[in-house]
Amino acid sequence: MVTRSAANQTTSSPADLRAVRSGVRPRGGPSGSRVTLLVATRKGLWTLQSDSTRRSWKLAGPHFLGHIVHHAVRDPRAPRTLLVAARTGHLGPTIFRSTDGGRRWQEATRPPAFEPGAGRSVDHTFWLTPGHATEPGVWYAGTSPQGLFRSADGGATWDGVAGFNEHPQRKAWCNGDEDGTPDGGKLHSVLVDPRDARHLYIGMSGGGVFESTDGGAGWRPLNRGVRADFQPDPDPAYGHDPHCVRLHPLLPDRLYQQNHCGIYRLDRPAERWVEIGATMPRAVGSIGFPLVLHPRDADTLWVFPMDGTDVWPRVPPRGRPAVYRSVNGGRSWQRQATGLPAGQAWWTVKRQAMTADRATNVGVYFGTTSGEVWGSRDEGRTWKCLARHLPHIYALEAG
Repeated sequence: MVTRSAANQTTSSPADLRAVRSGVRPRGGPSGSRVTLLVATRKGLWTLQSDSTRRSWKLAGPHFLGHIVHHAVRDPRAPRTLLVAARTGHLGPTIFRSTDGGRRWQEATRPPAFEPGAGRSVDHTFWLTPGHATEPGVWYAGTSPQGLFRSADGGATWDGVAGFNEHPQRKAWCNGDEDGTPDGGKLHSVLVDPRDARHLYIGMSGGGVFESTDGGAGWRPLNRGVRADFQPDPDPAYGHDPHCVRLHPLLPDRLYQQNHCGIYRLDRPAERWVEIGATMPRAVGSIGFPLVLHPRDADTLWVFPMDGTDVWPRVPPRGRPAVYRSVNGGRSWQRQATGLPAGQAWWTVKRQAMTADRATNVGVYFGTTSGEVWGSRDEGRTWKCLARHLPHIYALEAG
C-alpha cells in the first residue's frame, strides 16, 4: 500500500476551507478579462472568445474538421501552447500541439500507445492534464481503454506509465480489458497535487479513484464510502464508476467527484468519501457527468444532473435542464436555470464539457450533446446561449 509521508499530510479545519494556501495560486483574471473557450466536438475544434465584458462572443474555427476531438487544453505554464487529443479518420488516435495559440499544429511523433505484446491498443486519448508547475514540459494523458501516459517534452512523444499500465492488479481494477461502458473504458480526471509533483490521482470508468504518491510508480484504490449499486458487493475496494473527479487548486486536500452513484467529497488525510448528493432534490437526483469547482472558494461547486432512472436516458430530468450549485461543500443545493429552456430540451452535458473562468464574478460554461454552448457571467444565476449548431460537444475548457 502506498501512503503519503507525514511531512506531506495536512488536515483541513473548517476555517481552512475558504483560505488561499500560500504559494498555490491558479492563473487568474479579474473582472474585465477576455475569456477563450476551447470547444472540442465530434467533428472538430472551435473557439469562442469573449469581449472584455463577456457579453459578446465570437466563434472561430474549425480546426481538424471531421475528426473527433475528445479534449483540448491550454497549458497554464505557457499560455500560447495548446494540446488536442484527436481520433482522426486516417491517423487514428493521436495528439496535436500548437505553440502559437492555435495557428499551426504539429502531430506528436510518438502518441500514446500500449507496449507491443500488451494485448491492448489505444482506441482514443480521452483526457489531457498539464504537469506540475515545476515540470514545464510534462503532460499526462488518459486513454480508452484505461491507460496512463506521460510526456516529458511538451507532448511530442509519450510513454506509458508502467506503474499503472503494467500493474499486476490493473485488469482486476478495470474489470478486465473489455469494459461495459457504452463507448469503452476511460481513464480520466488525472490530477496533480500543486504542492507535490509526485502526488497524483486518477479516475477510471470503470475502476474508481486511485492515488499515487511516487510519481506513478505505485497506485492504490481510494474508494471507501462510495456506493457501487451496480456491483454484487455495493461497497467494493474498486470497480466503481466515477464520472469526474476534481481537486481544488487552493485547498488540494479537498476533492469532489460526480459518480455513477451520486456526488461525493473527500477531505484528506481522511480515506473515506462523504456522500453530498443525498441533499439534492429527490425529483432530480444526484446522477450526472460533469462537476466544476469555484477557482477560489473550495466550498462552491456546480453540477449538471441528468435523468438517473432505470433506463438512463442521459437527458435532463423531464427535459428541463438546470445547473445546481452548492456554496457550502454540498450540504445544500440551489437550482440555477434562469435563461435555460423551460422544457423540451433533451440534451445532456458530458464530463469534460463544463468549465469555469477565473474572473471576479466567475463565469460558468457548458456545452451540450446538441451542439450548444451556454454561459453564465454571474456564477450561474443567469444563462445565455453563446453558440448553436455545432457538432456534439465532448469537452469545453476555459483558457
